[in-house]
Amino acid sequence: MSEYIYFTDEQKRRANAVDLVDFLERQGEKLIKSGPEKRLASDHSITVRGNEWFDHAEGARKGGLAIDFVQYHYGLSFPEAVTMLLNGEQGQGYRESEHRQPEPKKPFALPPANDTMRRVFAYLIKSRLLDQKIVSHFAHAGLLYEDAQYHNAVFVGRDKEGVARHAHKRGTYTGGDAYKGNVEGCDPRFSFHHAGTSDTVYVFEAPIDMLSFISLYQEDWQRHSYVALCGVAEHALLQLLTDYPQINKIGLCLDHDEAGVKADKRIAGILAERGYRNVFPLFSVHKDWNEDIKAAHGLEAIPAEEPSPAPQQMAQAMA
Repeated sequence: MSEYIYFTDEQKRRANAVDLVDFLERQGEKLIKSGPEKRLASDHSITVRGNEWFDHAEGARKGGLAIDFVQYHYGLSFPEAVTMLLNGEQGQGYRESEHRQPEPKKPFALPPANDTMRRVFAYLIKSRLLDQKIVSHFAHAGLLYEDAQYHNAVFVGRDKEGVARHAHKRGTYTGGDAYKGNVEGCDPRFSFHHAGTSDTVYVFEAPIDMLSFISLYQEDWQRHSYVALCGVAEHALLQLLTDYPQINKIGLCLDHDEAGVKADKRIAGILAERGYRNVFPLFSVHKDWNEDIKAAHGLEAIPAEEPSPAPQQMAQAMA
């Protein structure tokens, strides 16, 4: 398509006003609810809301409106992106995003806790097959509880002084796709983690991945550090490395799927730029570490999307 195709200001306005959720669903893209936004299943770092998008993996460098997104996500030129959003000016157009004023940032607050953790313990130990001692440890440390309203599992992230700065909620409903998302107003630098005394940190996408890994490899586990990114952005890992400068050995234990492999390479590049040389991928045998637990219990597990790299020596990695 020629780069000299002319679009009126009105055409560009309409293209930029296209609701990206509606647009992506009609392209066959799968979206995952993440608080007030939706996250791309094919790239967990990208969220959309109305006609706006943001790539959390790129920090403040990537984001904008509908035309920018189509150029970025589909690799199209400006004219191609506008034409795609306007549906070639033929047939049914996509609905426009409703005009809204910027919303004031909501102050962070932990959801009220339930009197018991019966639902959360049952979900994590019986349904997700996590080790009871590991789950109890994080509950007693004030990093895991059950919320009063919806009985979600709440995974708390605290700063070095012990102040709660982040909370990730995971639904305990087992009959379908359960809710998961971060509490509004939380600080992505302080997601769910455990800080140990050794020089090693293991990095995960989700809190259940992290607890699954610890359940599988329990020997002397408290010496090491662990962090759940609650996505694939690197902010929480970089904060942990700042707060605990003795850490110089980093195991990237992200999901063994296309998005996880892509994020692994991106984060490894960021760490290399910052001078970290002892960075290694550590992939689960199946899609993620909880699927490995299921397989260990003789249950059907979701397979990995790509073949494993050269086998890692777990004893050496955990040393």
